[in-house]
Amino acid sequence: MALPVRTQLTYWSIAAAGFFVILWFLGDVILPFVLGGAIAYFLDPVADRLERLGLSRALAVATITLIALVIFILMALLVVPTLINQAVALFDTAPQLTSDLQKFLTRTFPQLGDTDSTLRKSLLVVGETIQAKGGQLLETAIGSVSSLINLVLLFVIVPVVAFYLLYDWDNMMVAVDDLLPRDHAPTIRHLAHQIDLTLAGFIRGMGTVCVILGTYYAVALMTVGLQFGLVVGAFAGLITFIPYVGALLGGVLAIGLALFQFWGDWLSIGLVAGIFVVGQVIEGNFLTPKLVGNSVGLHPVWLLFALSVFGALFGFVGMLVAVPVAAALGVLARFAFHQYKHSLLYRGVSEQDNT
Repeated sequence: MALPVRTQLTYWSIAAAGFFVILWFLGDVILPFVLGGAIAYFLDPVADRLERLGLSRALAVATITLIALVIFILMALLVVPTLINQAVALFDTAPQLTSDLQKFLTRTFPQLGDTDSTLRKSLLVVGETIQAKGGQLLETAIGSVSSLINLVLLFVIVPVVAFYLLYDWDNMMVAVDDLLPRDHAPTIRHLAHQIDLTLAGFIRGMGTVCVILGTYYAVALMTVGLQFGLVVGAFAGLITFIPYVGALLGGVLAIGLALFQFWGDWLSIGLVAGIFVVGQVIEGNFLTPKLVGNSVGLHPVWLLFALSVFGALFGFVGMLVAVPVAAALGVLARFAFHQYKHSLLYRGVSEQDNT
C-alpha cells in the first residue's frame, strides 16, 4: 500500500531541501564533480554511438578522451592566450575609443563640444571607469577562478571524474532506476525522459550552436581585420543560447569597433555588419532547427531568471546547475498543469456528472 500523499510530499520536500543545503555549503567542493558530470552527460551520446559502431565502452571512452585531450592542448596553446591578450587590450584601449567617440560626436554635433558639456564629462568618466575597473574585473575573475578551480581540480580531478562517470554512465542509470519507488517509477521515468529531452535539446544542441557560431564570428572578424575580433566573436558565440542577444550585443560591439577602426572604409564596416547578418541567417534557418529543434520548452526568460537566482544564491556552481534545474522545474510544471487540467479542481463536479 502506497504512502499517503501528505507523507510523500514531506519526504520529497526534505530531499529537495537537503539538495539545496548541500549545494549551499559544499558548492566549491562539489564543483569538479558537477563539471565532470556535465561533461559525461554531454559526451554519453557520442560514446553510445561509438559502441553501436562496434567499439567497446572502454575503447569508446578512451577515444573520446584522446580527442578531447588533443583539442584542449590546441586550445591552450593557440586560442586561450590570444583571447586573454585581446580582452586585456580591449580594456586598455577603452579610453582611446571613448576619446574617438567624443571627437566624432563633436564634429557631428558642434554644440556638444563645450568643455563643460555633460556629455564630454560623462564620456571621460566612462572611459576611465572601463580602464580602471575593466582590467581589475578581468584580473579578479581570473584570480577567483584560479582560486576556485585550482590546477589540480582543472587538470586532474575534473577529467578523471568525467572519465569514470562516462565509463559507468549506463550502469549508474540502471542503479538509479532500481532505486525509484515502485508505485511512481513509470511517472518518474516519463518525467526524467522529458527532462533529458529538454536538456539534450538545449545543452547539447545549443552548446554546439554556440561553438559553431563563436568560431564563425571569431574567424570571420579576424579575416576582415577587426581588432579584438577573436574576443568579440567568442563573446557573441558564448551568449548565443539567449536568442538574438548574442548577435545583438556582439554585432553592436563589433560594428562600434569597426566604426573607430575603419571610419571612412564603408566596405569593411559593411562586411563586419554582414558577418552578423549571415550568422543570424545560418543560426535561425539551419543550426537551431537542426541541432536544437522546436520542442526544447526552455523559455529564454525562464532561463535568465534561473541563472540570476542560482548565480546569486550559490555562485558559480549555482550557475552550472541552473540550466538542468530550470529544465526539470519546467517539465514538472507542465506535468502539474496537465494533472490540474484533468482534476476535479479544474473540471468541477458538474462536468464529472455530465460525463
